Amino acid sequence: MSITPAVLFVCLGNICRSPLAEAAFRKAAADAGLDAEADSAGTAAYHVGEPPDVRSIRTAARHGIEIAHYRGRQIQAADFTRFTHILALDHSNLPNIRRIAPGDHEAHVALLMDMVPGREGAAVADPYYGGEENFADTWEDVWMAAQALVRSFRSEL
Repeated sequence: MSITPAVLFVCLGNICRSPLAEAAFRKAAADAGLDAEADSAGTAAYHVGEPPDVRSIRTAARHGIEIAHYRGRQIQAADFTRFTHILALDHSNLPNIRRIAPGDHEAHVALLMDMVPGREGAAVADPYYGGEENFADTWEDVWMAAQALVRSFRSEL
């Protein structure tokens, strides 16, 4: 029996990178006909209940994806049983994720870019303090990772 992949993408505030990663993965999975779940969260509670950054909304829209309805939330211990994969978008959030993980969880916790051959150990740069071009760069990274994840899940099924 195969398990439906369920992926949680995690950055700091859950308004820039992780919503874009969630959107990219949802699109890549749908395009491939892969049954999968996805969500995003932040390690900090700065933007709980808020929509993504307007620049993330515009970036996703340029790729035909509507994310204005997404709302920021903070990662919680229950996520470690709800999701099969919890993927940090950078090195500073990875230890914060591991710190709240229950001892008996089975979720695979890693850096998102570890899923991309040749990009292992790389972080998805935070575009928050940059301009539209930084959000476009973030999209390129998360789209590449989303496609790699879909390929990996399809090969496991």
